[in-house]
Amino acid sequence: MLKALLFDLDGTLIDSEYFHFECWNEILTPANAQLTYDDWLKNYAGVPLPTNAKKLIEKYGILTPFEEIVERRENLTIERLKTTDVNLMPFVLETLEFFKEKGLTLALVTSSPRKDVEAIFERNGLAHFFKLIITRTEVTNSKPHPESYELCCELLGVSKNECIVFEDTINGVQSAKAANLVCYAIQSNTTEHAKLEIADKIFLDFNEAKDYLIATGQV
Repeated sequence: MLKALLFDLDGTLIDSEYFHFECWNEILTPANAQLTYDDWLKNYAGVPLPTNAKKLIEKYGILTPFEEIVERRENLTIERLKTTDVNLMPFVLETLEFFKEKGLTLALVTSSPRKDVEAIFERNGLAHFFKLIITRTEVTNSKPHPESYELCCELLGVSKNECIVFEDTINGVQSAKAANLVCYAIQSNTTEHAKLEIADKIFLDFNEAKDYLIATGQV
């Protein structure tokens, strides 16, 4: 019996990829380096900030210490989130309201740090939907490691066969599957679907996913 739904944040609930792309390019400007958006989506989206920092330092031969790059990027994110509204992905609000009304427990499992999530939720008001929020701050190993999903199930007190995860990138799907959870990918870009084949199902948007859960009698 389905009891809990676990949601990724960036790219799944909120349309934040371009926001993060622009933040990274602002960090890269002093090194005379810039990412293309296509490169961002293919190689960096859905990857934890520290991992991307290491990759970009190596790619562009940046001399600034790793810790300083991470700190600059985290501070820039918070600064921008205080003044920027990050749009929701299609059908997110209606879907969260529907699942909440059905009595399902909703949780957020993200590779973003807690202060980023708090800044985002302060502006868009989504926090009240979630019984539990697991961020990068609460774990030792970020996605694709399963730790964050393992911790989420443990703290919610639910069995893994009572949960479904929603993710949008291969890192997130790998994390959920490594935790032995059912994972549905929500991805409107069909060119990314081949990468997401390990997901149990792939949907273009939350409306499709919701309709499937209703049709299969899971909600």
